[in-house]
Amino acid sequence: MKTIFNCCRFNWKPALSIVCLVILIGLICACQRGVETVKRNSPQVAEKGFIYPETKRQEVVDDYHGNKVKDPYRWLEKAKDKETIAWVKKQNKLTQDWLAGYKGRDEIKNRLTKLWNFPKYSVPAKQGNRYFFSKNDGLQNQAVVYVQEGLKSEPQVLLDPNKLSADGTIALTNTTFSKDGKFMAYALSRSGSDQQEIKIRRVKKKTDFAEILNWCKFSAIAWSLDGSGFYYNRYPKPGSVEKKDEHNFNRVYWHQLGTPQAEDKLVYEDPANKELGFHPTMSEDGKYLLLHVYYGSARKNRIYYRQEGKDTPFVKLLDRQDAGYHFVGNVGSVFYFQTDLEAPRGKIVAIDINLPGRDKWRQVVDQTEDVISFATMVNRQLVVAYMHHANHRLMIYNLQGKHLQEVKLPSIGSIWALTGKQNDQEMFFNFSSFLFPNTIYRYDFVARKLEIYKQPQMDFQAADYETTQVFYPSKDGTKVPMFITHKKGIKMDGNNPTLLYGYGGFKVDITPYFSIHRLIWLERGGVFAVANLRGGGEYGEKWHQAGMLGNKQNVFDDFIYAGQYLIEKKYTRPARLAINGGSNGGLLVSVCMLQQPKLFGAVVNQVPVTDMLRYHKFTVGHYWTPEYGNAEKNPEHFKFLYAYSPLHNVKKGVSYPPTLITTADTDDRVVPAHSKKFAAALQYDDRGTNPILLRVEMKAGHGRGKPTAKIIEEKVDIYSFLFKVMGVEY
Repeated sequence: MKTIFNCCRFNWKPALSIVCLVILIGLICACQRGVETVKRNSPQVAEKGFIYPETKRQEVVDDYHGNKVKDPYRWLEKAKDKETIAWVKKQNKLTQDWLAGYKGRDEIKNRLTKLWNFPKYSVPAKQGNRYFFSKNDGLQNQAVVYVQEGLKSEPQVLLDPNKLSADGTIALTNTTFSKDGKFMAYALSRSGSDQQEIKIRRVKKKTDFAEILNWCKFSAIAWSLDGSGFYYNRYPKPGSVEKKDEHNFNRVYWHQLGTPQAEDKLVYEDPANKELGFHPTMSEDGKYLLLHVYYGSARKNRIYYRQEGKDTPFVKLLDRQDAGYHFVGNVGSVFYFQTDLEAPRGKIVAIDINLPGRDKWRQVVDQTEDVISFATMVNRQLVVAYMHHANHRLMIYNLQGKHLQEVKLPSIGSIWALTGKQNDQEMFFNFSSFLFPNTIYRYDFVARKLEIYKQPQMDFQAADYETTQVFYPSKDGTKVPMFITHKKGIKMDGNNPTLLYGYGGFKVDITPYFSIHRLIWLERGGVFAVANLRGGGEYGEKWHQAGMLGNKQNVFDDFIYAGQYLIEKKYTRPARLAINGGSNGGLLVSVCMLQQPKLFGAVVNQVPVTDMLRYHKFTVGHYWTPEYGNAEKNPEHFKFLYAYSPLHNVKKGVSYPPTLITTADTDDRVVPAHSKKFAAALQYDDRGTNPILLRVEMKAGHGRGKPTAKIIEEKVDIYSFLFKVMGVEY
């Protein structure tokens, strides 16, 4: 305002004075309208001392196939602009000031820290005569990589990522070892970014080679049999292609140890199909280099191969992109694949590459009522993990497909990683459930014996709790499974604080898992429920397709009806029912809170996708178009995306439930603009008395590699929010 007044005083001529006066009056009116926006935003909240930061609205309109769509918060997409940074700081202050009002915050932090403080191991992987694994002593920001010469020798530290940054924000995101166990290629990520740099370490000397490989994202590493180097895939160097293509033109390179990246040899590219990606894999015998060829998030892929050591064109063994194909292993020229071709729940086939015609394929393991979760080859046998109503069973077959035995698991739960070589006589896997922390098991194929290898000890009495599985009808009558965990003997009086979690997309199956921070909820009498929604992979590809593209509303209906089931069965009531999801699950809870705002008492919405008309324009978002669709290119896609897109379906005058939206400033997978714009829209249009809060983490990404200290801080805020909203004392 001072600048305008100075302008008027400087222009003494009458005509110019009149012009300045008109401008001044207009700006005063605009400022008043801005103030009215804040006041009008949520007057009842203001009476409680809750006033949202003023958020600028712009006249931005896009045309989608003749449909005019407003986007008033487009400016929040510019994360580095001073105006956006200032707005985020105000939002964070508002959130922290409100959370500080919960008296139990310190107790939550103390208890969560105590729960977290126990050793956590990864599954050991054998290369040569060495075993490699990672371990977090308890509260270390990042797990440390160890090596040991045999299972009974003393482990030695191979790499400690905690020494790479004072705050733990440099994370180890991938480790791959040469076949003889002499070298380790490892990828580092900074501040949670998906961008990686690859380094190579000498295992015996614990020193690094000089070279660093850049421009890597979601990269696979395939070592040669002799350990002289490896194949890897990466994207173009920034500036070598247009900005919009920096996440296209994926290529496969060969890297020779001890040489600079500039000398890496290009092995494969397909510039005519710039959106294809290529993950290199080396057969265990070292004779074949395979490429897993994929298009974005599509579950259908291709398989190319060539003989290692020969500079010949790749053979396009499976090039129709008509199904999903996962390489299990090979015996000579016979390749084994897990596939859903004409088998939506999965089967295993053998293809002799010398006679690759489909009429020559041999079906090894037939499709069953259960879904194949994953398959591998150990001890010259097929190890197959099945999902039986969203929990795992482990089977062993011979290479002719004869069922040999079931490896009995400790309880209903999940296998999260399994290691073993084709000629090994042992395998390792970790197992967990909602009440069973990650435990490492070793299976001896000769003795046919399963034994605990590493078992965690923590301060939690799992015997006091129970998990049940129920099947409830969705809107269209489809039976949907749901796991429900709580203290034994709870009262079914409709008064239990209940947290409902879901994901429902990308064929991701949500099987039972152990979550340290959920114990905080259970200990205070909370009920924790996980619904296995359509769009996931719990029942195979048909279940997935029933929740993607134009069928996405099925996912939201499944989740809403899960909430209604919990209420009908007297677990809880709307005021005590909270919902939670992240990423695609953040999209889920965003839509459901808008479609059924009176059904839920609180919403914890983490790194959500909310702008379904523009998501494909940000970083790797275009990879998700096979799952969601593309509103810009396809009019039919626009119709169903616009119908549920959270950002475009916030309604004026509705009282939405208390909501905490979390994101991170360097999330380059689901960019924070999704969260910022959605929070702004909710705060502007909401007419209720409930807080709409935004929490933006600094120096963090989508979640992978987040240091322990930051994880605990975030969980303290989440449970402080939930307990304060629901009146739960801690």
